[in-house]
Amino acid sequence: MYVSFDSLAAHSRIWVYQSERAFSSKEIELIDSTLQRFCEGWNTHGNLMPTSFQLLEGQFIVLGVDESSLGASGCSIDSSVRTLRELEKQLEINLTDQGKVSFKKGKGQISVYPALGIKSKVLSGEIDKDTLVLNPLVKIKKDLEKVWISANESWLNKYFPN
Repeated sequence: MYVSFDSLAAHSRIWVYQSERAFSSKEIELIDSTLQRFCEGWNTHGNLMPTSFQLLEGQFIVLGVDESSLGASGCSIDSSVRTLRELEKQLEINLTDQGKVSFKKGKGQISVYPALGIKSKVLSGEIDKDTLVLNPLVKIKKDLEKVWISANESWLNKYFPN
């Protein structure tokens, strides 16, 4: 059952999907209609769950479900991923690949890099200790308060000299 994102409990489970680029207004309309339709019918073993989504920074999709009465089953999570993959095809973007690192620099400009070559970005100075990084450890809605953390507080801290 679709509910407003604000009404989801703070302990609701979330998944953050990163796009390499910002969405256009037409793409946002498609995302909104697709995910609202999905959330209206998202269920686990035939039981509807309070679910919602929100867009962050016009580039990230946050999907949430209140699991207090029913936990999301493997099948229900698979159905959400299928929906995201359909959006990937329609929008010609990559949302489900977890091997990305998102950064916010200067005036809020967001860059997304493959995690594989990220050390070189740190060593070249393109990413410093204070660069804001999308926190991949956010798992519940309350954690969205700290969705952006300094690179020094993230797993990238191992690349900075002490």
